Amino acid sequence: MKVKSIQTYILRAPLGDERFYSSQCSFPERNSLIVKIETEDGIIGWGEGGQYGPPEPVAAVVKHVLTPKLMNKTLQSPIKVFEQNYADTRDFGQKGTYIEALSAVDIALWDIYGQMLNKPVHSLIGGSFRESIFAYATGCYYRGEDVLNYKASLPKLAKEARSYVDAGFQMLKMKVGLLSIEEDIERVKTIREAIGPNTSLLVDCNHAYNAFTAVKMAKELEKFNVMWLEEPVVPEDRMGYREVRSSTNIPIAGGECEFTRFGFRDLFLGGCVDIAQPDICVSGGFSEWMKIQALASSFGVTVIPHVWGSGIALSAALHVLASIPPSPHTANTVPLQNEPIVEYDRNPNPLRDELLKTPITLQKGKVLVPQHPGLGIEVNLDAISKYGSEF
Repeated sequence: MKVKSIQTYILRAPLGDERFYSSQCSFPERNSLIVKIETEDGIIGWGEGGQYGPPEPVAAVVKHVLTPKLMNKTLQSPIKVFEQNYADTRDFGQKGTYIEALSAVDIALWDIYGQMLNKPVHSLIGGSFRESIFAYATGCYYRGEDVLNYKASLPKLAKEARSYVDAGFQMLKMKVGLLSIEEDIERVKTIREAIGPNTSLLVDCNHAYNAFTAVKMAKELEKFNVMWLEEPVVPEDRMGYREVRSSTNIPIAGGECEFTRFGFRDLFLGGCVDIAQPDICVSGGFSEWMKIQALASSFGVTVIPHVWGSGIALSAALHVLASIPPSPHTANTVPLQNEPIVEYDRNPNPLRDELLKTPITLQKGKVLVPQHPGLGIEVNLDAISKYGSEF
């Protein structure tokens, strides 16, 4: 079976008045890079990358570097393709744009591989331990009025947080880091009171702090039974991660800005995280995921993939989550304690909600794992035409 064509699409969905903010930037749009690979036998595989920054550089790598290596070539196993492409580009592409491009291609090849074998991807990367995944709501970002007059926005924040509980979520992740510690703690207090003591609260800093400030923030957060503190310091600051982790009883999460097994090896050896968060569309696709997961299990680190993209990215995350063994194994499964969970962003995301002909949706606080061959999805070409164009 040979590769007939490789197409890349840049997608952008403007959010208008619904834009939101993290500690680092505003989000005026949803954007991503979608890769379509078709074989001579008519099998089509879909992949995704380029969802963090501008997608054009990632698309350029796929088009000008990786496509010539694959066109009209007989398909090998996705792992073999990844290893060869990584070896060919490692001198200048160990992190960032090149790995995102490799990730997008890898996901598409696994989609094809699964369809060739008539198996869903999760059955090929370790087998399925579950058919549905507990979801946590990512929300409670900053809106415009939070910066100008955050006190006035607290009632709206409480209403938003409560809406997630009413929708069936048992877990909620909120943002901190844009305001002062004192102001953000008031936001945390507001949300904790709104959701009650039985809903798990996760806090994401988006690396807003230095180690000293992060420790101070963690001490304040301990009062609110926070179940993890995400990206407390910048991803390069391994010593800062260790300092924060050793100074609090809150588990430390991180890794959405890390790449390949080599980057995660350094996180684990450094004792930096309790919870690793590789993004399948960023860190190396399914081929690297299996290696990262194996490393994490040997260090006793929980793996909860980061999800930020279209329905393709969410589908990829569900396949890897299905393949994670309960850790530790017990007779009962408890979300996060020994059972993986999936991130479900509650901000507007047309690329997730419209790109698939059958959208991936919530059912009683869980998301079903696709069971059809490959990724188990069918892409809506009208949505690609609506939000993007071929690169």
